[in-house]
Amino acid sequence: MTKDGVQGVAEEADQAQSKKGLKKQQKEAEKAAKKAEKQAKLTTDQQSTDDDDIAKDRYGVAPMVQSSERLDRVLVRVQELTPEKADQLIWVRARIHTSRAKGKQCFLVLRQQQFNVQALVAVGERASKQMVKFAANITKESIVDVEGVVRKVEQKIESCTQQDVELHVDRIFVISQAEPRLPLQLEDCVRPEGEGDEDGRATVNQDTRLDNRVIDLRTTTSQAIFRLQSGVCQLFRDTLINKGFVEIQTPKIISAASEGGANVFTVSYFKTSAYLAQSPQLYKQMCICADFDKVFCVGPVFRAEDSNTHRHLTEFVGLDIELAFNYHYHEVIESITDTMVQIFKGLRDKFQTEIQTVGKQFPSEPFKFLEPTLRLEFMEGVAMLREAGVEMGDEEDLSTPNEKLLGRLVKEKYDTDFYVLDKYPLAVRPFYTMPDPNDNKYSNSYDMFMRGEEILSGAQRIHDAQLLTERAMHHNIDLEKIKAYIDSFRFGAPPHGGGGIGLERVCMLYLGLHNVRQTSMFPRDPKRLTP
Repeated sequence: MTKDGVQGVAEEADQAQSKKGLKKQQKEAEKAAKKAEKQAKLTTDQQSTDDDDIAKDRYGVAPMVQSSERLDRVLVRVQELTPEKADQLIWVRARIHTSRAKGKQCFLVLRQQQFNVQALVAVGERASKQMVKFAANITKESIVDVEGVVRKVEQKIESCTQQDVELHVDRIFVISQAEPRLPLQLEDCVRPEGEGDEDGRATVNQDTRLDNRVIDLRTTTSQAIFRLQSGVCQLFRDTLINKGFVEIQTPKIISAASEGGANVFTVSYFKTSAYLAQSPQLYKQMCICADFDKVFCVGPVFRAEDSNTHRHLTEFVGLDIELAFNYHYHEVIESITDTMVQIFKGLRDKFQTEIQTVGKQFPSEPFKFLEPTLRLEFMEGVAMLREAGVEMGDEEDLSTPNEKLLGRLVKEKYDTDFYVLDKYPLAVRPFYTMPDPNDNKYSNSYDMFMRGEEILSGAQRIHDAQLLTERAMHHNIDLEKIKAYIDSFRFGAPPHGGGGIGLERVCMLYLGLHNVRQTSMFPRDPKRLTP
């Protein structure tokens, strides 16, 4: 082909290319024009919609609360929405638990802690289509302020705690918006055990719950568990203060392992090392030697045990008691068991709502106890186990399976979930335990059990420095490390005893739950250090 021919072909190609480009540009211009026209129409529609929207000032996203003003507005608690408030116009602040749009109306469930109420946004004099649409699109778990009229309902609303009323919404404003994608669904978290498996609905495993604990703690079950736990602490304090006890605070950073064991967390302490307290026992006893007579404390306890069981934590809340007695350590047992009975009674009488809420998801038999508390001797317990086919020696400690079996046997025979096992073998107790004066194979020590699991280990303590030294040497304990402890008893010490209770374990067993992590707000175990 000649040079001119080649040039001609190239020019034709350029022309074709520029025609294509032109067409493309025209198409894009048309597209942009259409888009602009559509946008203009939307804006016009929106403006006309806003003009038509009779409720435009009655809903929306409220400005962030930055304490710029203090409204003279009373917010009513969801729990207080009862038929007595019928026909009253009230304000409520709550979370959107669920929403369901249906034609010209939207049903919301408003949740506040463990209580919830149905709310209705319906097109009418006070609400527009746009308001209904806005309400239906509020993301679950968002916090809203709602003004509405309380109305009685003819048919009970079974899915809500406030079954006899609903709220007819006049205004709704979003105070804090939740992200649309939640890490877990609250309705999955409260599904009763086994129910999800049958019909293929989701349930949430424990690690997912604990990884997203802030959401999991919002469930009605979690709310009930930790309100009941607060009640246990309150009842513990009130009962003991009424008995003349003094509440003390003890150090958690200590110079030597509090129980002489190896299961301690070591922390660096300036140019030396210190330990996190396994127990406040040394300090409780020092207070008795300092004439405080009866003391208790509520505080964290640390155990560096690599125990990944349903009932062990590396940090838990200890409810500790220590008291001087006059003649017999059974005075101590009676004081502690009476305290526990007062707690059980208080929970039964004041926390029925919480107990029933937990029971819906985790059904269990009501907790049973006797007055006075059943006290068995260790050898009586061993005899019951042997009768049931268990082989064990006289001076052998109870294994966890045997504790549970004995709990079942005691329940069958005495109809109680709470009892004391007294006079443990001396060989299985710590060095500071007072030996039995009549048989030195045994000791003045005891454990207390709930539903067949140990919740308290206690004893009469050795209050004589010489005997304490002998017992420590018998256990091959370095006397230098416990010098301060032994010295506490050199200047006159009253006979005394006590014990320590794990708060989380008491709550777990009282409610019949199966894992102590359910009753620990932010649990710590060998595999979990967050959140």
